[in-house]
Amino acid sequence: MAGTDVLVVEDDTQINELVGAYVQIAGYQYRAALDGASALAAVRAQVPSLIILDLMLPDTDGFEVARQLKSDETTASVPILMLTALDRDEQRKRGLEAGAVHYMTKPFDPEQLIEAIRSNARTRTE
Repeated sequence: MAGTDVLVVEDDTQINELVGAYVQIAGYQYRAALDGASALAAVRAQVPSLIILDLMLPDTDGFEVARQLKSDETTASVPILMLTALDRDEQRKRGLEAGAVHYMTKPFDPEQLIEAIRSNARTRTE
């Protein structure tokens, strides 16, 4: 899986780094973004294999970030795993409708997160 990376979009730096550690355990390179604008810029600079996206960000919400990514043909195929404290059914439904391939809530099980990363990240050749 060399050469594949996962962008973690999470405004809490400790959670971002923790999720980043699990990204590395899963065998991927870790990149971080702390808000929606920097996430979009990071994706435009280098399209990742997977985006782990929080929904509550300081500048916009993750639903809008996902919508922008899915509406751009360059990034539309990038899998998005939403990782959030929002756990109501309507939020989960909205996340999946916005383009998430997987929706996990915090607190999360590390083994389930690693499995979700491995099963949803795409390789560069896809």
